[in-house]
This record gives sequence, C-alpha cells and structure tokens, in this order.
Amino acid sequence: MRFLHTADWHIGKKLHGYDLLVDQKEIIHQILDIALTQQVDAIVIAGDLYDRSVPSVEACELLNQTFIEMNLEKKLPILAISGNHDSAVRLSTGMPWYEQTDFHLYTDLKQSFEPVDIGDVQFFLLPYFEPIAARLYFEEESLSLQAAIQKIIEKMRTAFDKNKKQVLVTHFFIAGSRRSDSETAVEVGGLNSISYELVQDFDYVALGHLHSKNALKTKNAFYSGSPLKFSLSEKDDSKGVWIVDSRSVAPEFHELVAKRDVCSLQASFEELTDPSFYQRMDRNCFWYFQLTDRSVITNMMNQLRAIYPNILGVERVNGRRETKQLEKVQHRKNTPYSMLTSFFEDITGDRLTKKQRDWLDEGLQQSLDTEKRNDDAT
Repeated sequence: MRFLHTADWHIGKKLHGYDLLVDQKEIIHQILDIALTQQVDAIVIAGDLYDRSVPSVEACELLNQTFIEMNLEKKLPILAISGNHDSAVRLSTGMPWYEQTDFHLYTDLKQSFEPVDIGDVQFFLLPYFEPIAARLYFEEESLSLQAAIQKIIEKMRTAFDKNKKQVLVTHFFIAGSRRSDSETAVEVGGLNSISYELVQDFDYVALGHLHSKNALKTKNAFYSGSPLKFSLSEKDDSKGVWIVDSRSVAPEFHELVAKRDVCSLQASFEELTDPSFYQRMDRNCFWYFQLTDRSVITNMMNQLRAIYPNILGVERVNGRRETKQLEKVQHRKNTPYSMLTSFFEDITGDRLTKKQRDWLDEGLQQSLDTEKRNDDAT
C-alpha cells in the first residue's frame, strides 16, 4: 500500500501578525491533489493540526472542511494524532463516528497499542503526551519520558504481525534533530527529547513536531516538516510531503508551492523603490529586508509597505541601525530551563546541584502540566 506523510499544519497560525488561513487552505488543497495523483491508500498527519489548543472558529471550519473533502468525499482513510499544540480533549470529540469512515484520530496514550491495519501495514499512532500521562498509565510515579517511550515500544512489539510492515506515527523531538526558529522551544531539562534507538524496530517512523524535512537524517525516521514556512530560518527549505510505498519503504518527496513565500534581500532603499527593480520581483512574498543605507529615510516603512504589502522586518547592515526593526525575527534560543539555570549562576556564582536541577525539572513540568490541563478545561 501507499500512504502520504504530512504534519504540522498549524491551522490558525499567524506569521508576524499576518493571517495565513488563505495560504493554509491553498497548501492543503495541494496536499490532497498529490494524494489523489499518487493514488495513495491513506493520509498520515503526524500532529499539530491546529496552532493553538483553543483554535479560532475560522481555523476549525477549515480543518472540518478539509476532513470532509479528504475522508467523506474522496474516501481517503486518515490516520492522525494530536501534537503538542493541539488540545487532545477537543480533537477527540466525535472519534467513535470518525472510525466508521476509516478516520482514525488518536489523542490518548492508551489508544496507541491497538494498530490500524491497512493493506500490508500496521500503523501505530502515538500522540504527543506529557510524562504524567505515562506515569498514570503504567502506574509508576517517577517514570521519565525516555523510560515511558521504551515501555510503550515494548508493548507495541507484542502486537507486531511478522507478515506486515510496521509504521509508527508520533510527535516528539528525536535526539540529534535540528530545530528551526518556528517550533515551540519549551523543554524541561531535555525531557522532550527521546533517543532514536528506541524507534529503530519500525520499518518507517512518520514524525511531526520539527518543521524541516531535513531535521533528522536516518534510514527509517523522517520529519515531513510543515507545509508552509513559519519563520525566516526556513526561507531556504523546500516544503512538501513524503509518499511511502510499503514494498520499499523508501520515502519519495513531493514539493509544495506556497501562495506567499518567505524571502530575504539585501539592497539599498533606492533599489527597493525603483519600479525597474521591484517589478521583476514577487512583491507578494513575506519579505525581510537588509538595508545597505546609512542615512535617515523619512517615512521609510510606509513607502516600503506601499510596494511590498507583507514585510516581516527591516534592519540596517552597515553599523548602527537608524530605523526600528518592524518585528523581532531572531527567535530566542533560551528555554525556561536554561534561563533559570543561567540566572542562578549569574546571581550566586555557583552551578545548580543535581538535587536543585531535579527540583527545577519537577517544578517546570508541574507548570506545563497545569497549563495543559487549564487549556483542555477552557
């Protein structure tokens, strides 16, 4: 059988304040067109369908219409999981009805142990979960995420059919992967990272969470990447989906073309406002400009916006900046854990002890768990 692997749609996301719903609708239609052209037997969506746990009405309408078209009208089975941006409780609404049309949307850890069989493939759908969910399921109070994943995979192996291929669909950060600037950088002492060795027994691992298809280089585990560029750091990425045939399990990449690309350019203000220059460019892109000018430019942003309607930011490249950058495009690399440890070291001059690091891990994890429960209860 053949399936399409995609992830990280983040429906409802904004790019520096710009609404992306029209862009997302267009790119999802391209995904469906590829699925139909390639005659796939299923569509796999590896988490983060929405950008927020409480999505907007417009975002819900787009996702609902997408599933109606893919699953009910085109009769394509869907295998999807919730990601760290999704509300598992909200996504699970209607699940008993979904499965009647081969729409398998898993949001709970306990669902992951029952594979979905399509053709010669067993799909194991492992949604994103916090460590506390695994501790409750396995009834072990101090279970780490790494140990939990090991237990989960061991239990999945007991359901392996030796006459079929096994595919794991999950939404986690695999150790050794490379991030881009648009992923949520919340980690608690490395708890959100799992070892690649734990997933080697699967013929194919359909990953979500990181937004670049090049984030991880292994023989059987692949991130599909997001279908759109969500940060300047992704401007040179090619976006698309993987088509996987169960006979070879060698993924084939199919590129997507965005309605509005993310681009950067270094030029002078005179060049950028010269019709003979800008008429050769795609002015509808999301632009980040690096100005070579040193002089003050009156009403600079309004003049540029009149030509380029989607400007992400402007900075000076020659010494001091004389204009304000529209948006802060350099994403903070610090996580809450690293900022707190750095603050402690700056104030005391000492490093945290192991016991203090454990306290910090526990406190941050409790904070994340509380925030997740509050989101689900809202």
